[in-house]
Amino acid sequence: MFSERPIADRPSGASRNPAAGLLAALLLACTVLLGTGAPARAESTGPGPTASTIAGALATDPVYVDPFYSAAVTHTQQRALADQIAATGLPIKVVLVPLEKGDAFDGSARALASVVKERLGLRELILITTDDYGKWLNGTEWPTDAHQTRDAAAAVGFLDELDDAGLAARVGRAVELIETGKGTEVYEAETARLDKKYSDRPGNDESASGSFGGPGTLLVVAAVLALAGGGVFLTRRRRSPRHTVFTFPDAVFAADEAADEAGLRRRASDELLALGEAVEHADGTATPGLGRALDAYDAAGRVLDAARGPADLAGVLALVAEGRSALAPAPGLPLCFFDPRHGTAVRRTTWRPLGRRERVDVAVCEDCDRALRARRSPQVLAVRDRGRTVPYFEVPAARSLWTATGYGSLLSGPDDTLAARVGAGEFSRARRRSEEHETAGD
Repeated sequence: MFSERPIADRPSGASRNPAAGLLAALLLACTVLLGTGAPARAESTGPGPTASTIAGALATDPVYVDPFYSAAVTHTQQRALADQIAATGLPIKVVLVPLEKGDAFDGSARALASVVKERLGLRELILITTDDYGKWLNGTEWPTDAHQTRDAAAAVGFLDELDDAGLAARVGRAVELIETGKGTEVYEAETARLDKKYSDRPGNDESASGSFGGPGTLLVVAAVLALAGGGVFLTRRRRSPRHTVFTFPDAVFAADEAADEAGLRRRASDELLALGEAVEHADGTATPGLGRALDAYDAAGRVLDAARGPADLAGVLALVAEGRSALAPAPGLPLCFFDPRHGTAVRRTTWRPLGRRERVDVAVCEDCDRALRARRSPQVLAVRDRGRTVPYFEVPAARSLWTATGYGSLLSGPDDTLAARVGAGEFSRARRRSEEHETAGD
């Protein structure tokens, strides 16, 4: 329902199989030497190498290492990699630079590879680079992928032998796989092994069930049905069907553990205030969705007041996005399923959790969509649950409104909204169950 307080008086906050390879890649987040991200480079002309600088260095040395990675790849290791590459006789180049939105390549490994290739002016080239999030490797080959470069670069992230290895060792193994032409063989074997490993985990059986009680609640049905010419992730109301738990490896998401919760709270507060101003200035007669926008504003304020961590603060962002969508002439997509902090989704796609047969229809941002298409893991919002760091959607739906809804991706239709769920008390009930769970210590 609507808040009794005027919008302007709302306080800012309280006193916060491709799928196998895709998800298994999260194991790499535990690798300290690969880093958790890179310093932002606000302008392409700012600090950091340009494509011309990198290409110039590669003219005399096949390995370019940004100072950001100087501790992970020493000068001695760089020379050893250069010697290894020379021994292959292949046109291999290595570029290890941090990638971040706003840098010379707009944080895109694909753009980095393309521009560097253009600057080098080589017809035949095998390029190994850091990937978009700086946690694993990306491989590209021109004119064709004759040496299985793409799979070779991806495969090193799944090898047990490299669990504790540094960046230099991973690059070296990728070069070895490229030389032997076994990248695809190793990639498929390792991802199949990981898929089986996590599908065999205790409690990850297909018959696992659970419910999320209360009127109007949405329960996820773990089945894919062919409807209207395509697969959908079906949902039902007022029933207690089988609930599929999304399962990931027990990986540590270093980037998320280092996230600035206070900064996220400020962002959520600012976006909530901006929505309030937009609602105040909206023309009620020309804005059919004004009532929904007000509901979303009120719900976002409630969640912000009670937010206990990044998952709830991301929920505020999702509710604000829902309110803004209600004010728009046509409703838009929700925020990115994998991490609402990524912003508004650009399309919907199907995704199969590791160890599962069914697929889920989710909304994704451009970066996550690209990661899925490249058989790599998107960057996921991680939370602490039962003493371990997991993707937010691995928390049982009974204890998380965000798992139950995927921040808007898993809603059943236009009449099912995040705001309505908060208004019906689902957020409060889920939070109470979570507190009881923590107190019980199980």
